[in-house]
Order: sequence, then structure tokens, then C-alpha cells
Amino acid sequence: MDKLKYRVWLVLHGLKYLCLQGIGKVPSHLIRAFLYRLMGLRLGRRAVIYSGAEIRHPRLVEIGDSAIIGHNAILDGRKGLRIGKNVNLSTGVWIWTVQHDYRDPDFRDIGGPVEIQDHVWVSCRVTILPGVTIGEGAVVAAGAVVTKSVPPYTIVGGVPAKKIGDRPRGLRYDLGASPPIPFV
Repeated sequence: MDKLKYRVWLVLHGLKYLCLQGIGKVPSHLIRAFLYRLMGLRLGRRAVIYSGAEIRHPRLVEIGDSAIIGHNAILDGRKGLRIGKNVNLSTGVWIWTVQHDYRDPDFRDIGGPVEIQDHVWVSCRVTILPGVTIGEGAVVAAGAVVTKSVPPYTIVGGVPAKKIGDRPRGLRYDLGASPPIPFV
């Protein structure tokens, strides 16, 4: 790539980044949802993204119906991110699909897609690392670091996250049953 093409790419990439940062700070959920969709995010019906969220590579992120994305969440879509229906991501959840390979002498990126299946609750300040699947109905306790996939209806916590319990099956709740507050 010659210098001019690289500079143009760099400017366009920077403008896209600034737009995404700005969208996360818009004080209305309804306007944020509209703008995120314009940027390529696949956002389900009645899904809510609270303010301060940072969504990287929104074209590779899918958020299901009635999902809730809490304040200041970081959703990294570089390798693909799918969030199911009726998922609750609490405040400050970070989901990464790419990380550096500490064993590589060139410190290259490695990673894989992340999937959060239906009716999962990820509590506050949780970090989910690349390649992880959180099974249907699972719960991740506050502050956990999830390095491995979590089976359905399992409760995990700690650093690294380990099983601490089971959740009952047959979940029926719909997080989108009440109309969203327009300014969240």
C-alpha cells in the first residue's frame, strides 16, 4: 500500500472510530440504536444498549431480541460476536475476540468468535476472552474472567472462572417486555 492510500485508510479508520465513540455517548437509547444499525450492527427487537458502550467492528456483532447491554460495556467484534435473546450484560462487561499471543516472538494477534447464548446473565465487571461460548441460561458472577466455554445453566465465578453452581432450567423471562426508557 503506498503512502497516500495508507493515509486515506488511516483517516477513514479514525473517523469511523470517532463516530462509534460518539454514538456510545448519545443520551438516548433510541437514537443510539438507530445510529448503531447505520454502522452495521445487527440489533434485535427491543434490545437496549446503555450509554457509554463501545462497540468495535459493529458489522461483525449481532445482538438478539430483548438483550440488554449495560453501561460502559466493550463489545469487540473483530472475530465475530453473537449475543442471544434475553441476555443481560451488566455494567462494565468486556468481551474480547482478539488478544496477543504472548508465546509468539512477534506478539501477533490471535483469537476467535465469542457466542453468548439465550437467557445468559453476565454480571458487572466481567471479562470474556476470545473463542468462548457461554451456554444457554448460564450466569457469570461479578468480576469473573472467563477463559473457557461455560456449559448451559452453569454458574461460574472467579479468576479464572470456575463452576460454582447450577441454574434452574425452564427460563421464560423476556427482558424486552416493558418498553425501554428512551434516555438511558
